[in-house]
Amino acid sequence: MHIMAQETVWDEAGSPSLKSYTISNYKQLPQVQALSEEVRFEMDVVASVLPFKTNNYVVEQLIDWDRVPDDPMYVLTFPQKNMLKKRHFDQVAQMIKNETPKEEMDKKINDVRMELNPHPAGQLELNVPSLKDGTKLYGMQHKYNETCLFFPSQSQTCHAYCTFCFRWPQFVGMDDMKFAMREGEQLAQYIGEHPEISDVLFTGGDPMIMKAKMFRTYVDTLIDAKLPNLTTIRIGTKMLSYWPYKVLSDDDAAETLDTFRHISDSGLHLSIMGHFNHPVELSTDAVKSAIRKIRATGAQIRTQSPLLSHINDDADAWVRMWTQQVRLGCIPYYMFIVRDTGAQHYFGMSLARAYEIFTSAYRRVSGLARTVKGPSMSATPGKVLINGIPEIGGKKLFSLRFLQGRNPEWVGRPFYAEYDEKAIWLDDLKPAFGGRFFYEEELEARYSGARQLKKD
Repeated sequence: MHIMAQETVWDEAGSPSLKSYTISNYKQLPQVQALSEEVRFEMDVVASVLPFKTNNYVVEQLIDWDRVPDDPMYVLTFPQKNMLKKRHFDQVAQMIKNETPKEEMDKKINDVRMELNPHPAGQLELNVPSLKDGTKLYGMQHKYNETCLFFPSQSQTCHAYCTFCFRWPQFVGMDDMKFAMREGEQLAQYIGEHPEISDVLFTGGDPMIMKAKMFRTYVDTLIDAKLPNLTTIRIGTKMLSYWPYKVLSDDDAAETLDTFRHISDSGLHLSIMGHFNHPVELSTDAVKSAIRKIRATGAQIRTQSPLLSHINDDADAWVRMWTQQVRLGCIPYYMFIVRDTGAQHYFGMSLARAYEIFTSAYRRVSGLARTVKGPSMSATPGKVLINGIPEIGGKKLFSLRFLQGRNPEWVGRPFYAEYDEKAIWLDDLKPAFGGRFFYEEELEARYSGARQLKKD
C-alpha cells in the first residue's frame, strides 16, 4: 500500500504545525482512506472504548504505510481490533451498528472500561497523598519515599496517544479516574512536609503539551520554595518521539529550553524521562536535533519503554534502540513489563519470554547501555525485577527482586516464585517454597487501612 500523502515540510528550516487526528477526523487521512472499510470500522469500535489520538509527524514521518498493518509504529498509535477482548468488541460493535442512543451507549462503554482495571497497582487506594492538615492531593501520587508524582491539570493530554498506555482512563472522560492539580503551591508544601522526597516527577498525560509559560510557573514555584530536600526534577514525556518540534520550532521552543536551563542553573538536576518504544522513533533528523538541544541545557535524558508484543518483542529492536540512545547521549533506564490494565492481553507476553528478550539484548550491547534495568513490573507492592530463572534443587524458579517498594526495607531483597511459563504478571506467580511472599501481609494491612479511610 504505497501512498504519497506527505504535505508537511519536516526539515529544520521549516516550522511545521501540529495537526491532531482523533476518532472524529482521522478518516480525513489519505493513508486511512486506503484501508478497508472493515478495518476503519474496527478502529471506530476500539476507539470508542480506548483513547485514540495521533498527529501529522507520526503519520508522515514514523509510520511505514507500505508495512501496514504490521508496521510497529502503526500498531503503537492506531487502534487494533484485538486490543479489545472479543466479547467487548462484539458488544460495542453491535451498539454502533444498532445506532444505540448516546447516553445508553456511554454507560455500557464505561462498564466495559471498568472491566479493564482502569487504575492498577493501588493508584487510587494507596498512592494519593494528603497534606498534614488532611487536604487530599488528587493531582499527586506518592508511592515510593523519594519520588513524588505531580499531574498538572494542563498536561492531561499528549501529542499522540500510545495504544498500550496504562493511563488511558485520563483520556476517555472518566473524570473520577483522573489525576490533576492546579496548585503548584500545594506541591511545594507537600514536599516541604516530607523531607524524604528528593525527586518530583512531572507527568500526565504529557507535561510537554503545556505551554512553556505555564510550565515555568510550576518550576519557579518549586525553585523559589528553596526546599533543601529537593534535588531532582523529572519530566515524563513522549515529546521527543511524537513532537520534537516542541523544542525546535514551536513558538515557545526557546522558552521551553530556557526553563530547562533555569532548572539546571538553580542547582537542581533535570532528568527528561524519554519514552521510546521502537528504534524508528530515534531515526529522524528532528529527534536527533531535539536531543542535542535539550542536553545542551544541562538536562540529562533517560529512556524507558515497556516490552510490547507486535511492536518491540524481539531482542534486535532493543539492541538497536539502546545502542542509538547511547550514541545520542541518552541513558537507557528501564525495560518495563506491560501493566495489568487496558489491552494487556494484546501487548503483554509471558514473564519468561520477557526475560529471554531482555537478557538476549543486554548481552549484545556495551557497558554504557547496561545502565538499563529490566524486565520490571510496576506492581502494587513496588517495582519488581525478574532477576533470573535459576534451578534450585532441580526445580526451575523465577528469581525476583524489588527495585522500589512501598516499604523501602523491601528494596534489594531477593525472593523466589514457582516457574510458570504462562505467567504475565506478578499476581500470576506463587511463592516457590510454599506460604506467602514476604511482603504480602504488610501490603494487605496497608490496603485494609486505605480502604477504610476511603469509606470514612
